[in-house]
Amino acid sequence: MITRKKFLLYSGAFAVGTMFLPSFALENNFGIKNLGVQLYTFREAMYTDPIGTLNIIADLGFKKIESAKSNKGFYYGLKPKEMQEVCQNLGMNLLSGHVPLDKDWEKTMNVASAAGQEYLICSSMPFGGQTVDNYKKVAEKFNEVGEACKKMGLKFGYHNQTMEFEAQNGKVLYDVLLEHTDPELVHMEIDLAMLVLAGKDPVTYFAKYPGRFPLWHLKDMIIDKGRSTEFGKGGVDIAGILKHKKEAGLKHIFLEQEEYTSSPYESMRHNVTYLQKLL
Repeated sequence: MITRKKFLLYSGAFAVGTMFLPSFALENNFGIKNLGVQLYTFREAMYTDPIGTLNIIADLGFKKIESAKSNKGFYYGLKPKEMQEVCQNLGMNLLSGHVPLDKDWEKTMNVASAAGQEYLICSSMPFGGQTVDNYKKVAEKFNEVGEACKKMGLKFGYHNQTMEFEAQNGKVLYDVLLEHTDPELVHMEIDLAMLVLAGKDPVTYFAKYPGRFPLWHLKDMIIDKGRSTEFGKGGVDIAGILKHKKEAGLKHIFLEQEEYTSSPYESMRHNVTYLQKLL
């Protein structure tokens, strides 16, 4: 459980700030219904006390949750229905989840369906090999599982790292995925910081493949160190990228941060405040 001392440490510093961060303000400023957060940001606290941590996340004003598989399962020890109900009771929607595409895929779909998720996001390449032929093979598999998800009322997607932006014979491998997957079956979740870290321009991708990026991982990064940081402290042009959200086909934003100046709670408070001032 999160002790009173830890709770005050995590939440006390931003308790006043969150009073000025209602979800409707985010909606009005963004032109997007609600902000989401990837739970990997709060991974240590979720391991210790998932329900208590979800309460604190809700207090920050987040309305959409994206889970990440852990050694306690997809929902940090909570059962699918329990996770769904806890989020709903806190005014949040368990919208998405990061999962591997492996031999247990059918079980993974059943778990997501039981939890009421909309999206299942593959978070790593299912087959090894940095070649055009392998990425065509992966694209074929993505279309297949995307169709299976669609039949269950789910949407399948893929979250990039940096390796996808390597090239073979002048062909960027991520482009192979985009060109050989069905947009109706494979919904790209673009990690903008990873794309920038790979030396690519998000806006260029939005223009080249309009409407292909309905989900975003929005985070800043100190590029020369490959280290995520709070908004405005790194090299990702968040303001400039957001101006092109319509071209991208944006539907959902999940904030994510792997490293922190002090704590994930303080970082997320800073990031939400930053976005309000920006937009």
